[in-house]
Amino acid sequence: MAELTRREMLTLIGLAGVSVALPRGAWAVPPLLRAPLRVNGARLNASLTTLSAFGRNPQGGVTRLAYSDVDKQAREWVIGLLRETGVRPQIDAAGNIIARRAGADTARKPILFGSHIDSVPEGGNYDGDVGSMGALEVMRVLEENHVTTRHPFELVIFQNEEGGVAGSRAMIGELTEQSLALPSRSGKTIGDGIAFLGGDPKRIGEAKRNTGDIAAYIELHIEQGGILDETKTDIGIVQGIVGLFWWDVTIDGFANHAGTTPMNRRQDAMLAAAKFTLMVNRVVTSKPGRQVGTVGRISASPGAPNVIPGKVVLSLELRDLDEAKIHALFDEISAEAKKIGRQNGTTFSFKPTNVNHPAPTDPRMRAAIEKSARELGLTTRAMPSGAGHDAQEMARIGPAGMIFVPSVKGISHAPTEFSRPADIENGANVLLQALLRIDAELA
Repeated sequence: MAELTRREMLTLIGLAGVSVALPRGAWAVPPLLRAPLRVNGARLNASLTTLSAFGRNPQGGVTRLAYSDVDKQAREWVIGLLRETGVRPQIDAAGNIIARRAGADTARKPILFGSHIDSVPEGGNYDGDVGSMGALEVMRVLEENHVTTRHPFELVIFQNEEGGVAGSRAMIGELTEQSLALPSRSGKTIGDGIAFLGGDPKRIGEAKRNTGDIAAYIELHIEQGGILDETKTDIGIVQGIVGLFWWDVTIDGFANHAGTTPMNRRQDAMLAAAKFTLMVNRVVTSKPGRQVGTVGRISASPGAPNVIPGKVVLSLELRDLDEAKIHALFDEISAEAKKIGRQNGTTFSFKPTNVNHPAPTDPRMRAAIEKSARELGLTTRAMPSGAGHDAQEMARIGPAGMIFVPSVKGISHAPTEFSRPADIENGANVLLQALLRIDAELA
């Protein structure tokens, strides 16, 4: 039998799911290689069903807000499952659940994988949950088959993803004292919420990982869009997570009597706001690409039906994978806003309120996901993520990758959110094989 290099041997063993001690040198193939590992799809989907009971709402989805009682109960249930699996979960200072599985090479940095289980108000049963339960199922399979990996593996359930990726931001050291004081949807501040979940906001710095502290991060997630479902594609390979920029836009006009002020003498801030909203749509759609722009919130003052609005505050959100395009769109929008203001005597001011920079995924992670999917006989499609994820933060400290599975009709953040059990099983199998491939191939 021809001999293999150590790297070839490690790759073969990792993909086959075999636990073998490897001394240095060149090696022949072991006599009995098991079939490639697969997740238990029925068990995985049963876990999702059980998880959906925590915070179930009458519409069939869940309201499992971060730091709520049902969020804590669901996390305790996850911790119990991890203990049954044979790993020892811990809660870090930021309130994230971390379950570590040792690797053969103690000098290697860990490979992280996971997602979140908190939801938006009246959300669905798949956003975050699929990645979290998929990661847990992978850990079960590795334990049951006594697989020894080179790198340590760490399963992470991040806290409060839906409220601003608080858990992953803490892990990269960007959850500030000011952030800890911000209110969450549960009514608790983020700091109080972390303490409620078993973390310690006073020691938040201990949760930080520096650049190079992780070997890789990979996340399984539902697409939250309709492309995979419409094209009947099994697996989405995420090219990157779009940047997200928010502004508060204040329009100052002049409040006056709605009955006695002629139409041609009004400095109507609401009229300017309406023109601004239409203009944002026109500017964003005039350029080729997948960029999006949204005016999603508006407030008029003084807010009476018989008073011309003298002030309007609205939101502007721009998203794209190319940060330079976001800035170019904003420059054009702000220039057009000045023109609108000159038409009726109003002024526009823009205040940045939130920035999530674009996060391209790592080419090695994309290649591992694609190879793993194709070896499983699954179709793939490279695509950006229009939604934010914990992977966006983790990409700032190490190589990151994301796997998408189809969302039926593209529905997400709603009780009717749905991904088929077979697609969820496919995604978990790709996660398992991609992790083993990454473990074997990373230098």
